Amino acid sequence: MSKTAQEVLKRKTGRVEMRNIVKCFPGVRANSQVCFDVDPGEVHALLGENGAGKSTLMRQLYGMYRPDEGEIIIDGVPTSFRSPADAISAGIGMIHQHFMLVPTLTVAQNVALGQASSRGPLLDLKVVTARIIELAEEYGLKVDPEAFVWQLSVGEQQRIEILKALYRGAGLIILDEPTAVLTPQEVEDLFKTFRRMVAEGHSLIFISHKLNEVLAISDRITVLRDGKVIGTRAAKDVSRSELVGMMVGREIKALDPRPREAGVELLRVEDLHAMGDRGMEALCGVSFAVRSGEILGLAGVSGNGQRELDECLAGMRKSSGGKVLYKGRDISHCTLNERVDAGMAYIPEERMRDGAIREFSVQENVFLHDHESPEFRHGIFLDFAKMRSHAEALVHDFAVKTPSLDTPIKNLSGGNIQKLIMARELSRKPGFLVAAQPTRGVDIGASEYIHQRLLEQREAGTGILLVSEDLDEIMGLSDRIAIMYEGRIMGILDRGQASVEQIGFMMAGVEMGEALSAR
Repeated sequence: MSKTAQEVLKRKTGRVEMRNIVKCFPGVRANSQVCFDVDPGEVHALLGENGAGKSTLMRQLYGMYRPDEGEIIIDGVPTSFRSPADAISAGIGMIHQHFMLVPTLTVAQNVALGQASSRGPLLDLKVVTARIIELAEEYGLKVDPEAFVWQLSVGEQQRIEILKALYRGAGLIILDEPTAVLTPQEVEDLFKTFRRMVAEGHSLIFISHKLNEVLAISDRITVLRDGKVIGTRAAKDVSRSELVGMMVGREIKALDPRPREAGVELLRVEDLHAMGDRGMEALCGVSFAVRSGEILGLAGVSGNGQRELDECLAGMRKSSGGKVLYKGRDISHCTLNERVDAGMAYIPEERMRDGAIREFSVQENVFLHDHESPEFRHGIFLDFAKMRSHAEALVHDFAVKTPSLDTPIKNLSGGNIQKLIMARELSRKPGFLVAAQPTRGVDIGASEYIHQRLLEQREAGTGILLVSEDLDEIMGLSDRIAIMYEGRIMGILDRGQASVEQIGFMMAGVEMGEALSAR
């Protein structure tokens, strides 16, 4: 590696300022006179609801968009980025929530992608590997450069993304929801790395919906609402409730479900097995039960069989062994429609793939399952007036913000799409509900609404399986908590029986007895 290359890889980005940034899209002013700055050696958090303008602002800093007005200044020098390559050359990196890695390549090959080689057209992986080892040791990012990405855990893949940014010489790194799919222990390790980076003079922009983490790692916090800066506060001088108020403009009630005695058993899963999409067994003998008026939370790091389980329960994936019993009836081989008719409902993890049709209107999406219901027919004809009245009532009752019932659902925000799907599923007054990642990608205001609706269903006697990677959500809503790892249930605990750290150990594969003894 040349001396010049070594200097590039060790550089740091100085003070970065965004002054009076304006960015408009058709019918939307995404950023309005936004001012934001980051100092070397600082963690500056960026908060706001969905649609507040956070992503748009950061995409301009990373060269994906160009501002309509305003300027970006680095070390006092106005700078214009035409592409992410320009931003990378200026020492700015971005780690996206969904990792940008090629699973079939090694760690070293992923880091080297798009980078100039010291051997011209030939790839010199020895130099890349040596630099990865150097950076990994310097920042506490343990990883095997020769391992294939598909072999690595989510936490290890996160480390690769950070190493990629460091390898490219990023002095300022934008972190978009970096802890979304990590265990509590992995988050703790990641924060240790962040602190090392800051001590070395790196700057971090931290975007997250997890306010406790924001307060724990940040020096300053800026809140956006409706494309405008509401305020910037020192983390040590602001409380969680104050931040929530700045984000949504009102008080958010803390989760406090009243204890209640669960009723009769509704759903029983016995020794369930199922294959995953890659031809490997995803469910390895899963067993549990859910009673009426109970929320059973299912905790686990993404990719440990949760999606396959909820799809089996909904009738969207065939099991290869075991049984699913609903009210004593074996429904293992029933279709999704048959399960809906029996009184089950499903809020899917992938709302735009499995829960809605993008090009269909709001009203059409309300009736994806119910268009054949006698309630909405006149003989062989649909009763369009009654259907519209029903859709209007659901949109009103569930506070779905939409220009009209005829608006394509793809034009709604993620939170409003999720509320519409929930409205549709709960309008049938189900006896049992599978709620998979119900607040993923949803802002704090919509999350509060969804949580309250789930608790109302629990009070009405519905049995609920809540599948979530958000431990705060699991701990706040569940009566009992099941922990899943590599396709099996590690244990089922009553609410309050274990700490977040102990549940985190079980999410990482530690047996229940050993995890609970780690006090």
